[in-house]
Amino acid sequence: MGCLQSRKVEENYLLQSLHEHERGINAMAVSEDGSVLATGGEDKVARLWSTKTEQCECIGILRGHTDYINCILIEDCYVLTGSADKTMRKWDVGTCECLLVLTGHSSVIYRMICTGDFIFSSSYDRTARAWDFETGECVRVFRGHKRGVYPLIFIPAEQDEEGEVDFDTSKDILITGSADFTARTWNFESGQVLKVMKGHTGAVTCMSVDPGGQILFTGSTDFTIRSWNILKGTQLKLFEGHQGSVICMTVQNKIIYSGSSDHTGRAWVAEFGDCTRIYRGHKHTVSVIKVYEGMVMTACGDAMVRVFDAKSGALKRTMRGHASTVTAMQVVEGKLFTSSYDGTLNVWDVGNVEGDAQLKNFTAVQNNNGANNNNTDKGKDKHKVKEVEKLGGLGDPKGGSKDERIVID
Repeated sequence: MGCLQSRKVEENYLLQSLHEHERGINAMAVSEDGSVLATGGEDKVARLWSTKTEQCECIGILRGHTDYINCILIEDCYVLTGSADKTMRKWDVGTCECLLVLTGHSSVIYRMICTGDFIFSSSYDRTARAWDFETGECVRVFRGHKRGVYPLIFIPAEQDEEGEVDFDTSKDILITGSADFTARTWNFESGQVLKVMKGHTGAVTCMSVDPGGQILFTGSTDFTIRSWNILKGTQLKLFEGHQGSVICMTVQNKIIYSGSSDHTGRAWVAEFGDCTRIYRGHKHTVSVIKVYEGMVMTACGDAMVRVFDAKSGALKRTMRGHASTVTAMQVVEGKLFTSSYDGTLNVWDVGNVEGDAQLKNFTAVQNNNGANNNNTDKGKDKHKVKEVEKLGGLGDPKGGSKDERIVID
């Protein structure tokens, strides 16, 4: 299982390196209470992990997909997986039993989000779909994009500001981003498109919204981020500065944090479009960015995880331990969980970062059991890294309370 009993490991902040997956890990999600982590990958298997025990352990295996798992999320006591086999599956966390198989898409499932009542999915088949959470029935198909559909956001009617004349505020809204260079808003009830947001000259790879659900932020392979009035569908700001595709993005306290194939992370003032910080030191595409307790954490195609002071931009820690692109990150009670195309799930101590006396690089201890994964997945890794750089969107589901929340992929 993991490697833990080494003083050298403690010095390098690597608590465990787990190698149960037989091939690369593509996606990761955590339960609302933080007690269960789920991972899915190239081996067509999803695994469940305990996060709050002294050592992280695999507590469940979900088998049934016939191709790689591309996305995963946890909703209450259920796990949802989306696969290149064109299906999604709903699993019971306790028994690991597959309860539903959702069929209808004609290509790879790219992303999923869940509101509790409905599951929304996007696919390379140019559509997004809505599914009944209990029965698995497809209740709506959103057609109109001319290329694959990537990121998704759901805004419930309660979040909409009353009094706007260009928008039916009594309806729930789905927002989709696509390789056709546009983002679209959809009326959930009718499945009809409301606004088409045009301006990007490359694929829309990632999206986020302000806390009030009024402003949409889109990142693209055209190297820019743009903000939009969701109600009117009009562009507000253009964020220029990245020298490569914008791959990932999150919004925290009126600041946009973005990662790019130009090997940097950046912080932007959402209201004005100014770049206030550049997080440097990466040697490859920044594939995931996360903000936690005043720190910006970045995962990179150079197989490293870096921790920066969010305000100053100072590099606090560089964590070496993976052998390939880091695909996802989750933080639970001072522990950082990272997954990689090398097939490993690593657990790091990210407590007391401010107590670090000086900037250091830390070399993690590798478990020899994982060495045989590297050669078999080398070709797949190259393909997947290219896919990350082109498409982006490796973020995980986010949200607040079950019934009233904006849901983002």
